[in-house]
Amino acid sequence: MSKYVVIGGNSSQGLARKIAKKLKAGYVNTSTRTFPDGESKITIKKIPKKKIIVVVQSTFPPVDSNLLHLLSIISQARKYSSKIYAVIPYLGYARQDREFLDGEVVTVSVIGKMLKSVGTKKVIVVDIHSKLALKQLGISSENVSVVSNLANYIKKLKLKDPLVVSPDQGGKERAGEFADALKTDFIALKKHRDRKTGKINIITTKASVKDRDLILVDDMISTGGSIIKATQFLKKQKCRRVYVACTHGLFVNGAEKKIKQAGVTQIISTNTIPSNSSKVDVSKILAESLL
Repeated sequence: MSKYVVIGGNSSQGLARKIAKKLKAGYVNTSTRTFPDGESKITIKKIPKKKIIVVVQSTFPPVDSNLLHLLSIISQARKYSSKIYAVIPYLGYARQDREFLDGEVVTVSVIGKMLKSVGTKKVIVVDIHSKLALKQLGISSENVSVVSNLANYIKKLKLKDPLVVSPDQGGKERAGEFADALKTDFIALKKHRDRKTGKINIITTKASVKDRDLILVDDMISTGGSIIKATQFLKKQKCRRVYVACTHGLFVNGAEKKIKQAGVTQIISTNTIPSNSSKVDVSKILAESLL
């Protein structure tokens, strides 16, 4: 009999079931009722006592609602066990890891305080935006990388002379790791983002990508602005096909469609956030991180 029990929050029930199966653990479902005023009520039945309770809940849009659901589930689970592990495949607010402009709140540190206050023993996340964000949580935490899993999927596509591309300098380390897994090389573009308007420009003027298949790699895609700008630039440099690989596919405001219209052949993401592009399953690597 497994020492674990897995509770699936409403945003990640499919993934939570897979993790429970791999742990050979019991699975507890949650049901959510949303009232006309936007408030929601969560019901969790039959939580076993004296087990290590694993709560699985991504906090993608609606971010605040999914975050509150996560905190509520952990608070209830704490009545049955002192060992609560929060598996948050996609952690919202991870990009708010520093004070970029004067007066900005470092919200990811606030999230950490809330998780701690409801009784979370440990947090496990997937490809968090930065090491700083993990540190700012201020709670025992672990980041699981699924770069190799994404790379293994790309290998099956049998690309021509593949080159890994990071849309910005911040993703250089990730692109290098991805390139190593594919046994190829990588480049990182230079971009500028206006912190007030959000407007993005590619500063790089030339890239040697002619006749090569490219894999644009990022940790997450939200509006797709960086990916679209990078694709347009690379297409002008006479590359072959452009593929996009990311861990977290948020795809807000029709981003998936816009990215494909920019000339991307295929988008590959994981099931940290369920979408049409979720081709890579992260349940095995998450289950292993709990053992």
